[in-house]
Amino acid sequence: FVTSRFEDLLSTNIRIAFFIPFVVYMADATGTQTQSIYARDLKSGHANFKKYLVKETLLGIILGIISSLVIAVIVSVWFSSIDLTLAVSLATFGAIACAPLIALLVTHFFKLEHSDPAVGAGPIATVIQDTVSVLIFGLIASWIVL
Repeated sequence: FVTSRFEDLLSTNIRIAFFIPFVVYMADATGTQTQSIYARDLKSGHANFKKYLVKETLLGIILGIISSLVIAVIVSVWFSSIDLTLAVSLATFGAIACAPLIALLVTHFFKLEHSDPAVGAGPIATVIQDTVSVLIFGLIASWIVL
């Protein structure tokens, strides 16, 4: 559903479609790590939401910067396209930077609702993160490439 919104972009720039799974997976991996640690600490009683929010936001930004720089080098060497390099690296940064926040907020919501965050938050956070990652990638790529 979400990718169909970017049909014009993908039909004229098929190379962009190659990187969608990469961006989505990297964001999911980052979010899953945040969620696992926060859910564990919630269960043990050592979780402070505000501290986690600050820490995970900073970690998301740092991981996003590192990952986007690495993928920028790979894409620029492999495809020799400045537009593609910018689109993929900026989308990677955006998706990875958002992932910990989404995972943390969904997990915290489950805690507030007195549900087990370790059980319910995973699938919901993954679906939200996948959707957000594709939107970020599509919007950035459309802005740069089209």
